[in-house]
Amino acid sequence: MSTTTDTSTSVNVHACSCCRICSLEEASSHGHGDDSMAGHDGHAMANSATTTMTDNDMADEHAEHKGHGAGDKHADHGPDHNGHETMFRKRFFIATALSVPVLFWSQTIQGWFNYSAPEFPGSELIVPVVATFIFIYGGFPFLSMATFELRKRQPAMMTLISLAITVAYGFSMLTVFLPSIGEDFFWELVTLIDIMLFGHWMEMKSVRQASGALGALAKLMPDTADVEAPDGTVTTIPAIELDQGQTILIRPGASVPADGIIIDGESDFDEALITGESRPVKKGVDATVIAGTVNSGSGAVRAKVTATGDDTALSGIMKLVAAAEASKSPTQLLADRAATFLFYAAVIAAALTALVWTLIYGGFDERTIARVVTVLVIACPHALGLAIPLVVSNTTAVAAENGILISKRAAIDTARNLNVVVFDKTGTLTTGQMGVAEMATVEGVTPERALALAAAVEGDSEHPMARAIRTSADERDIDVPAPESFEALKGRGVRATIDGSDVFVGGPRLIESLKLELPQILAEFSNV
Repeated sequence: MSTTTDTSTSVNVHACSCCRICSLEEASSHGHGDDSMAGHDGHAMANSATTTMTDNDMADEHAEHKGHGAGDKHADHGPDHNGHETMFRKRFFIATALSVPVLFWSQTIQGWFNYSAPEFPGSELIVPVVATFIFIYGGFPFLSMATFELRKRQPAMMTLISLAITVAYGFSMLTVFLPSIGEDFFWELVTLIDIMLFGHWMEMKSVRQASGALGALAKLMPDTADVEAPDGTVTTIPAIELDQGQTILIRPGASVPADGIIIDGESDFDEALITGESRPVKKGVDATVIAGTVNSGSGAVRAKVTATGDDTALSGIMKLVAAAEASKSPTQLLADRAATFLFYAAVIAAALTALVWTLIYGGFDERTIARVVTVLVIACPHALGLAIPLVVSNTTAVAAENGILISKRAAIDTARNLNVVVFDKTGTLTTGQMGVAEMATVEGVTPERALALAAAVEGDSEHPMARAIRTSADERDIDVPAPESFEALKGRGVRATIDGSDVFVGGPRLIESLKLELPQILAEFSNV
């Protein structure tokens, strides 16, 4: 006889700071125990500051969320981060590859490393021509975003980057025709563009990884729904066309297309991807069903639709994730403010440089221009433009890999102040899947034999416990015999014939129906 234990749960962790709740939807932890309680919230408290957010507060925090359909239509939720990531990655690799000849033929680099690049007719044009292409191709995203910032009269990082690369390019092209004014900045131009492209590629990658959670939630919704008319006829319609008050038929194995209340029938529902509880929840008349969950039992139920589209619980979760994608952490906001300050500081410093050196040289000449350009180029913070995207990338990537949905990026910064985490969850904190934790058998039957028989009987079942038993047998490399005459015993378990003997797999109700008395070792084990 084998038993399974829940190894999955989902916890809402609220990190509270400055009277704001930063919700983290977490699906990772460890341990096992009583998993009968579903959908509990935990509260992670920072500096003993706790608060709550009302529905009106939440509405103020998040932008208006437009309606969406079912199935793949949910994938259109928000901007195409995949396209942005691909664009920055492509431009980074092309710009970096083309930067090699610019650096190799750069007079500055040759002087630093004491070598001479080969010369041939036209070789003197390699650096300016290739650098011009990199400036236009690689710098375009920053120049266009800087234009947007300037239109809003809010110069920030993009404006600062654009200022540096534009000044570097303009002065460098001037040196091509007037070599006497100083050395060019072509090598600085291309490396700056390469670094910034890489940083924004990483940032878009992190956003895409975070939005992957949103895509996974969207896929929970079925494309169609079976609607039952008052006369009993069932019609299949697109789930997006469902209205409140309609009666839907949810067959075994089908996903629930909308929130509703069961009015007829009973079955088990897999709510793992919504509540984190991997054990199916038995539901009957007057019980609530959640859109996106799956009827994993053997019974069909009829439910009255209570919420569709944006009003469903699943849509609420998706709104939180979408809002997180559009939000910025305090560190990112600080970096933006720093960039704004640095932009004005760079302009003022350049003006002072021009004034001072004009007075020193007795006029505004090429030497003053060279120094002004140097100040403007150096003022662009390579590290600031690269560090923040990388930090966001690493943080969101780790969160996504561990099943954490971040509803506000401020939680990333707040988490560093946490010293106590309190989980308001009765029983199990787990990892998301059921599994075989322990086994007990009567004398003469090895655990391996019991597991092999159970896996054979459960071979064709899609029940989470059946999958856990089969997975455990596979992990132990146990040979599973072929079953015959399989039979599902509704509400009790399953039966099959193996090697001429009937083998039953089930729970307490199966034992009662067979009028069996458990041996002491199994009775004690089942009560642990």
